[in-house]
Amino acid sequence: MSTTESSSLYEHLDQMSAREILENMNQEDAKVHAAVALAIPAVEKLVEGTVERMKKGGRLFYIGAGTSGRLGILDASEIPPTYGVEGKVIGLIAGGDRAIRKAVEAAEDHEQQAWEDLKAFDINENDVLVGIAASGRTPYVLGGIAKARENGLLTAGITCNAGSKLSQAVEIPIEAVVGPEFVTGSTRMKAGTAQKLLLNMISTTCMIRMGRVKGNRMVDMQLTNEKLVDRGTKMIMEATGLEYGKAEALLLAHGSVRKAVAAHFSK
Repeated sequence: MSTTESSSLYEHLDQMSAREILENMNQEDAKVHAAVALAIPAVEKLVEGTVERMKKGGRLFYIGAGTSGRLGILDASEIPPTYGVEGKVIGLIAGGDRAIRKAVEAAEDHEQQAWEDLKAFDINENDVLVGIAASGRTPYVLGGIAKARENGLLTAGITCNAGSKLSQAVEIPIEAVVGPEFVTGSTRMKAGTAQKLLLNMISTTCMIRMGRVKGNRMVDMQLTNEKLVDRGTKMIMEATGLEYGKAEALLLAHGSVRKAVAAHFSK
């Protein structure tokens, strides 16, 4: 039996107090970081390969079903507002966009559908495909990975089972073996947390290496609300010594911290 389907280490959850449930869940969650740390060398290899391809115009695609697919879409959707980059990180889920909110029956079992979904983006050998599947055996993901390798893409897989079909199918297997879930088989818990941490690491490191962070600041973030305008204004104040009103005006005139600072010092 796979690790993700193994029986919980805890019996009689329904007889526990709320405090016991919470403390035991927290004890299990503490195991996630150690499992993710072991995967860093594989993540590094993926980041290096992805950045190399992004510099040639390539993109990073995530595919998954259920929780795994939703996590990929979540990570991809945060890249444009955070780093000002459109269309470089793309998440796809089995069953299409309607599956983001509601399960689509048997969508993950269609082995050929992922490649059909990817072809809509004119996917090519400069792109990178990361399959996300806690179990490591989701047909939608495995089918997409197989076709991607046939077509010369760099492939990686994020899974929570050692030696899974997904790990065997990709060039870069990323395994975070977090152990049995607190609720048996509920991989939205520890497995989902591990996947989220790994996706954060992958996309953030890629964006930093692509020059989208200066120092520790998101200098290309989109100014989509007052909080972000205020944050960007203070970044400009720090970089230029301008007072708040002038820094804000400069930011709004140029649309990003990077452009505003460059404009100030080009005078």
